Amino acid sequence: METLSNAIILGYHGCHKDVAERVLSGTEHLQPSTNRHDWLGAGIYFWEADPVRGLEWAREKHGAQDAAVIGAAIHLGRSLNLMSRHAYDTVAQAYKALELKFRTAGVPLPTNGATGMRRKLDCAVIEHLHNLRAEAVPMLRPYDTVRGLFIEGDEAFPGSMLRHKTHVQICVRENRVIKGYFRVFPEHLEPTRA
Repeated sequence: METLSNAIILGYHGCHKDVAERVLSGTEHLQPSTNRHDWLGAGIYFWEADPVRGLEWAREKHGAQDAAVIGAAIHLGRSLNLMSRHAYDTVAQAYKALELKFRTAGVPLPTNGATGMRRKLDCAVIEHLHNLRAEAVPMLRPYDTVRGLFIEGDEAFPGSMLRHKTHVQICVRENRVIKGYFRVFPEHLEPTRA
């Protein structure tokens, strides 16, 4: 099931500082990731309401000197909201169709990595769902965004199910839902302490 949203949310994208400056200057757009292990499929990834996590990711990838985070106002539009019970019925059906396709071809399904960071199966199912919508049911418009909760990191405290890096991630598939980019003030890039 899809969610039609008229809400604008704030998302944060970690990247190289040179990319951030070009995007903020208006000379280019962020480019979609198309890795086979991107858990929400192909698109531009944002951390919802969490610039600190975006900067942490950029530091891990580019080093502290070259890391940057930029904000974006995103209209979710036609969204596959994986925090909704109905969405899981939809992806379960897409999985069954994909599994049948692979079984018929005599090829094993992709698998997710043990740590959860390499999500080849999740990516394949989400991409197959997009393909099914485009091919089998042409009257359905493609999803503009995919939104999901990612549980990640160390326990917040011993025995906790809460994790330090848990976040909501948004995968933007259509550039038109990004209404604008903005620079994040430095005071919003430091973790808050209790």
